[in-house]
Amino acid sequence: MDPLTGEATRLREFRQEDLDDYLAIVGDDRVTTWMSFDSRDREAAQKALTAILDRARQTERPDYLLAVTRLDDDRLIGFARLGPTGVRAAHLGYAIGADHWGRGYATDASRTLVRFAFEELGLHRVSAAIGPENLASVAVVKRLGFSYEGRIRHHVFTNDAWRDSLLYSLLENELRLG
Repeated sequence: MDPLTGEATRLREFRQEDLDDYLAIVGDDRVTTWMSFDSRDREAAQKALTAILDRARQTERPDYLLAVTRLDDDRLIGFARLGPTGVRAAHLGYAIGADHWGRGYATDASRTLVRFAFEELGLHRVSAAIGPENLASVAVVKRLGFSYEGRIRHHVFTNDAWRDSLLYSLLENELRLG
């Protein structure tokens, strides 16, 4: 797949040499406190990266998990994922390394991936489930025009506790370009 380019980020396929940068994100408690998984050590990150690479090579691709880079540098600073959830529907997920927070990268990468979902994949609906305390992530989906649908109780088990999620969705004709 060719890279997807936004205004501030590029989304490209993962590569084996991304391991150290990937580990810096998935091994950082500041990031994973908001994720649906606990922080990973190097061995777990390597297994996850191998699985990402394997899925990307499949003819009938099960998901799109892409590396996020800045436009001026090809090093991984985060990742974004579209995972199918039904007929012409997918779930959006994203993470940006803590050292890159507050610069609009999550919004730009998410906007770019959602455009791909609607324009290239022909999806009708994209949803996102976000921990209630993750106000920065809620702000990302609101900027893109996602609508709040409700609270999913005890949705994920992470960091030794059940966590609720707030469910947001966007339909193909609702994407905000700005």
